[in-house]
Amino acid sequence: MTPRLGTETRPDTATAVAERLLRHTAQALPDGAGPEPERPVLDWAGPVTADLPDERAVQAACGVMHVHGRAIGAPVPLAVDYASVVAGALAALGATALRVGRARGLDLSEVRTSVAQGALLAVGQYLAAATADGGSGPPEPDLPQPPSAPSGRGAEGLATLVACDGTRVEIETLDPFAWREFWVRLGAPPALAGRGWLPFQQRFATAVCPLPDALRQAARRCTPEQLRAAADRAGVSLLVVDNDPAPAVRPAPWELTPGPTPARAHRLPAPRTTTPDTVLPLAGLRVVESTRRVQGPLAGHVLRMLGADVVRVEPPGGDPMRWLPPLAGECSARFLALNAHKPVIEADLTTTQGRDTVRALAADADVFLHNWAPGKASRFGLAAADLLAGRPSLVYAEASGFGDACGARPPVGTDYLAQVHSGLAAAVRPADEPPAPSLMTLTDVLGGLLCAQGVVAALALREATGRGSHVRSSLLSAGVLVPRPAHRVHWTPLNRPLRTADGHLYLGPGARRDPESVCRLLDGADPAFPADAAARLARRTTGQWLARLAEAGLTATPVLTDLTGLAHNPAFRTAVLPPDPATGYARPAPPWEFA
Repeated sequence: MTPRLGTETRPDTATAVAERLLRHTAQALPDGAGPEPERPVLDWAGPVTADLPDERAVQAACGVMHVHGRAIGAPVPLAVDYASVVAGALAALGATALRVGRARGLDLSEVRTSVAQGALLAVGQYLAAATADGGSGPPEPDLPQPPSAPSGRGAEGLATLVACDGTRVEIETLDPFAWREFWVRLGAPPALAGRGWLPFQQRFATAVCPLPDALRQAARRCTPEQLRAAADRAGVSLLVVDNDPAPAVRPAPWELTPGPTPARAHRLPAPRTTTPDTVLPLAGLRVVESTRRVQGPLAGHVLRMLGADVVRVEPPGGDPMRWLPPLAGECSARFLALNAHKPVIEADLTTTQGRDTVRALAADADVFLHNWAPGKASRFGLAAADLLAGRPSLVYAEASGFGDACGARPPVGTDYLAQVHSGLAAAVRPADEPPAPSLMTLTDVLGGLLCAQGVVAALALREATGRGSHVRSSLLSAGVLVPRPAHRVHWTPLNRPLRTADGHLYLGPGARRDPESVCRLLDGADPAFPADAAARLARRTTGQWLARLAEAGLTATPVLTDLTGLAHNPAFRTAVLPPDPATGYARPAPPWEFA
């Protein structure tokens, strides 16, 4: 772990996010509820032994630029401090879990995490897929070639559609028949619509969506009103992608409603052992999750990394995502990245027997977690009131797409529409690029962390009062949490990854602030023409430029463009666990250190 950095280099965004979430947690707890934990320790690099002085260096080194840039065929930064926000959420989650652990008698006083560990968690699914050792099935879609100019960026690898007047829209459906009907209503042949379904469906896993160009042209022949009408008739959700990065609404990170006071006070079970180096804050607690895709499984994943025993409820035959290629052994590497080490109980929730199975599991659990579609819990008789009636000390957590923000008929609750509605789709790209969601699952990851944070806050409340709780979080609340300026940012060519003779380089903060010094190293390039200066970097290798910049007292970070490198880079030795015979894929190490 690198030493705690000084004020001039501290990760301010991560610290501010952690403090906001901890204040929100404190508001849910009664005064004097349990021991006050130490503040989390946050730095940039954590256990990564590379020089990572800021957010952009972390994005470059940890693969975020690579995954976000897949849709345009070249690495590109997120124009927001996303890795810092994930780190802030991890810090708040770790600090709240530490509080719970201390209330249970554990001798814990400190938790550490870093922005680099936040970035690695965010790319965990993509890392697992890249390093899977036994994959079978179709390869990932081809990545688009890099555009020659900023104005052409992103069209061929994104899912965003453009109407005849230039209006940009994002559509979403999980139903292949609704997808086909939408395109047929736009005049596309059914077979052509079918060709587009697989890349559209898999964009959550691959971060790229190479739709047939004929489908894009079919959309471009339509007015926004025609696109809306086709979507409405087909049952497809559609949102207009606006240039304004401001959120349409600002929900709280999560909502916690305490349950009724139980007749008998319930306290959290004591940990099974008191060995400080083996016990985690949530050891001995039981979580039952009925979740799918990313947001819900990730919430269970981080609760498991904090020590909880997590049991999954899956439909008969298992979750279909188990067979999404590439495979690690006999299961999807992407699925395992979020669901490994979770025992499975199969239950058909459409039957009385299946619902009774869930009730029995919840009656013996500390936490019940789901991310079902709106209204499904009530139809099943498995809403918070139903399960809390039988288990008053239960923490009942539901993770949704939009919460109550979009009325009784919200859009499909998935990552990319949440990016649009929260303004994040505009904020993640600079002003010279059209707004569009990142196809990296930004709100899914952050939404899973917020759900887990709400759960741990409710566990702290239960330890203080004996009461269970109903916790609600959403992808929208995750998108809103990401700070962004009032207007979209402007970049020069030196604010982007620079192509060298053998890769890409991202200039450090000092070099970006001092383009004149950089240009002096570039064989006399004119600072007035930064594009020409950037082009000159292709004359030498990444290593040569790092040496020349270092001689001038400037820093830069090589941009990772192959995630398999994380598993073999000595700088990531303790931050990334390499593939082994038991797992078959590389994965981030747990993102906290407790002391």
